[in-house]
Amino acid sequence: MRANPALTSGGVALLLLLVAGCSGTADHPVPGGDAARGEVLLFAFGCSACHIIPGVVGATETIGPPLEGFGRRVYIAGRLPNRPENLLRWIQDPQGMEPGTAMPNLPMSDDEARHIAAYLYTLK
Repeated sequence: MRANPALTSGGVALLLLLVAGCSGTADHPVPGGDAARGEVLLFAFGCSACHIIPGVVGATETIGPPLEGFGRRVYIAGRLPNRPENLLRWIQDPQGMEPGTAMPNLPMSDDEARHIAAYLYTLK
């Protein structure tokens, strides 16, 4: 008995979508975010003082978690689902989301936070 190729490929596609959804590897679009600007802003805001950030010169500190692979992570700060709306809130007000965290609140605009988030999601 031969399987219908159309059904087989459709089943494989569905399985791949389900696996991607479970692993947290789905793309995280950040409307209005510019990843190239976000990379520059990470440096400008001094994120490299606490994080290892791939591609950012001098970003070798381990006070905060390394940001390598951030776009594949399931959680932010170990408990928030890794979705753009949570990341934007975390970038702008980590103390409000988790009082006492080592991540400081930084004075940045909504646009700056969007650009940083867009960059972080490129780190796969």
